[in-house]
Amino acid sequence: MMKLTRDLLHSYQEHCVKHTLDTPKNALWCDLGTGKTLITLTSIVDLRDSFQINKTLIIAPLRVANTTWHAELQAWEHTKHLTYRICTGSTKNRLTQLLLPADIYIINRENIKWLVDHYGKNWPFDHVVIDESSSFKSSSSQRFKALKKMFPYISRMSQLSATPSPNGLMDIWSQIALLDNGDRLGKNMTQYKQRYFSSDYMGYKYTIKPNSQAIIEDKISDLIISLKADDYLELPDRIDLTRLVEMKPSHLKRYKDFERELVLEVDTQDDNVLAANAAVLAGKLLQFANGSIYLDDTGKSELIHNEKLDALAEIVEENPNENILVAYNFKFDLDQLKAKFPQAVILSKSGVEVDQWNRGEIKMLLAHPASASFGLNLQKGGSLMVWYALPWSLEYYQQFNGRLHRQGQTMPVRIIHIVTKDTIDERVLKVLGEKAVVQDDLLNALKY
Repeated sequence: MMKLTRDLLHSYQEHCVKHTLDTPKNALWCDLGTGKTLITLTSIVDLRDSFQINKTLIIAPLRVANTTWHAELQAWEHTKHLTYRICTGSTKNRLTQLLLPADIYIINRENIKWLVDHYGKNWPFDHVVIDESSSFKSSSSQRFKALKKMFPYISRMSQLSATPSPNGLMDIWSQIALLDNGDRLGKNMTQYKQRYFSSDYMGYKYTIKPNSQAIIEDKISDLIISLKADDYLELPDRIDLTRLVEMKPSHLKRYKDFERELVLEVDTQDDNVLAANAAVLAGKLLQFANGSIYLDDTGKSELIHNEKLDALAEIVEENPNENILVAYNFKFDLDQLKAKFPQAVILSKSGVEVDQWNRGEIKMLLAHPASASFGLNLQKGGSLMVWYALPWSLEYYQQFNGRLHRQGQTMPVRIIHIVTKDTIDERVLKVLGEKAVVQDDLLNALKY
């Protein structure tokens, strides 16, 4: 297939918008970074302008529901007029938000059964968007069963996913059934299996029958539009993405108090953490944004939050077929990452893991930018990088990105920055983006 430029990618995004307008119940299967959210929001604007929809419900992972959709909505001139309510958290908050007028209501997928039970046949949402529809791949899950009950009341549905079938075509049925009520692939999972798969004598292992994949693809082709980064971007390309995370209000208050007063009260010892000057403060704030803070010079730390760990776990889930290079900063980062992802491999000073990585044998490689910024070629082992912790050094930042984004890379490189909202992380990312001398600009940024 001919590779397209970014201008033609934008044209293809317009084609995706048209598809969602012309196909009331559809699925958009696009790689991370190809604009699924923007395509969907643009479609919502057009559908509302033509009076085809009234209320849109967006179902998303909790972190995405709380941070991503409204931020993207406000980032574009043609969508910022849309009003929204974030219906997550306590039952009281969800009920309060649902009673308020809005164009878009955003809820996390764990609360779908609650929402269906709450409204029943009085379901008010004529348009439903499922972000990461693969989370509905289990036909036995409560979320799938609940939402399928609402099929007669939903006139339009859009499903978004970068990985619609992470475990094979067995994952497809329930997602398609939410769009067509089982018309294309069978009325239930049993029919689907019998039609397109062969099982062993015990009925535990299923193998797709010859030619079944082509038949399945043909049957659902009118519902699906797909956008692959490696098909529609000039290669190698670099796609920079930001995954915002939010601390709990109590943690954010501690952070702001510490930033203002240079003193952090901690629970694990009598002496508080003191920032002697702006440079020390900047370092401590970066620690806090990452989830822990060093209490003294011995390396002892206090755990504050796990928001970044949870975000990385979501990225891993969203990209099951990708090898991921993760940049960490602090020793407590490494300890927590290893505890959360025991299969992860640490890049040693000797770099003996490089060959394993380039052979595709390492699913997650943990590396410190100071030890992996120069002289290592990692482009053959993967194309997805995650900045778990942002660095002070612009040189380290640029050089580390160059481990994957370099000559010989055959795939678009996606660089995801996990950023804690309303913290120094945002300032660091801004400075890095401007290619400034990080440390001086960072310290200046602490003045406001």
